[in-house]
Amino acid sequence: MMHLSSKDGALVALPLMRALTRADVRWGCFITNDGVQLLDNRDVIDALNGATHAAVCEHSWDKAGNGDCPIEKGSQTTNSLMMTEAARVVSL
Repeated sequence: MMHLSSKDGALVALPLMRALTRADVRWGCFITNDGVQLLDNRDVIDALNGATHAAVCEHSWDKAGNGDCPIEKGSQTTNSLMMTEAARVVSL
């Protein structure tokens, strides 16, 4: 489970997402706070296609997102549910 809450997380998150997908690892991603700005990056959106589940905090998206949301919008309850399924969490 990757939890992205900072736009600066892309430097680590993007190569990690790609590596997890190449290794055929099941992974998920929840994006919140100013991390929603990562969804302006087409490479990040493409990398999220390898996730089992990818969601963005709807409140954060409404506050800082641009245009139509490219992934599922969810609540912090969605984040909590995803966390319960995770064996490991990387927070960026």
